[in-house]
Amino acid sequence: MSAPPSALTIAGSDSGGAAGLQADLRTFLTCGVHGLVAVTAVTVQNTLGVHDRSDLPPHIVAGQIEAVAADMGVGAAKTGMLASAEIIEAVAGACDRAGIGRDAATPFVVDPVAASMHGQPLFDTDGLAALRELLLPRATVLTPNLDEVRLLTGITAQDRPRMREAAVALHRLGPRYVLVKSGHLADDPECVDLLFDGETFTELPGPRYRTPHTHGAGDAMASALTAGLARGMPVDRAVRFGKWFVTNAVEHSYPMGAKVGPVSAFWRLAPEPPLP
Repeated sequence: MSAPPSALTIAGSDSGGAAGLQADLRTFLTCGVHGLVAVTAVTVQNTLGVHDRSDLPPHIVAGQIEAVAADMGVGAAKTGMLASAEIIEAVAGACDRAGIGRDAATPFVVDPVAASMHGQPLFDTDGLAALRELLLPRATVLTPNLDEVRLLTGITAQDRPRMREAAVALHRLGPRYVLVKSGHLADDPECVDLLFDGETFTELPGPRYRTPHTHGAGDAMASALTAGLARGMPVDRAVRFGKWFVTNAVEHSYPMGAKVGPVSAFWRLAPEPPLP
């Protein structure tokens, strides 16, 4: 059997298994790619929130990226929680050396995770500045939600026209494509995400499921998109693949724990074979 395509997640660990690198690896597997990992932080969290965390040394984060890229090859890469300005700087340098980025051979999806779904900030002002200055110009696709749009641009996108304004502002910061996600636009009866390539706006409509169980939705979309790129899809098709994946994942989300349950990748699994 030949080796499958590979994709790298550069992200933190979620002890609850709903988001972070656990969600990325689960999505990679169900989307047909081999998952590689550069761990940035270990969090202590469950459905109630993030209770503590320990960040890895920046040289260890960079070393993980370079080790797998040199030996195993990376078809596409994505970021999740990067924890600090020092880790962001290390990731930017390691990706440059490994040929990962918008102008390199390996496409790079930047999911600018700046706060947990429970609202806890995941890095300080220096980290946000490093994200804006070092990673956004290296991104093939940037995938912010509306809270992250506000943190990165100062624009509060409360409707679709403001989403277009935000996409333009984000594109000026350097990514090749911007995908503004509309999951937090609760008053909109649809979930219409917006892709912008610097010239053309493409709306990606989908149903809005009224469920509280959405933990890991952003990770699932970005990692499915990354898997599509690793499989050789052009960006517009990979984005649609990610949208399709997360729409089904939210539809099949499930309760677990006391509060916000995870979106599901189980809908992509093969049916159980009959027992003998």
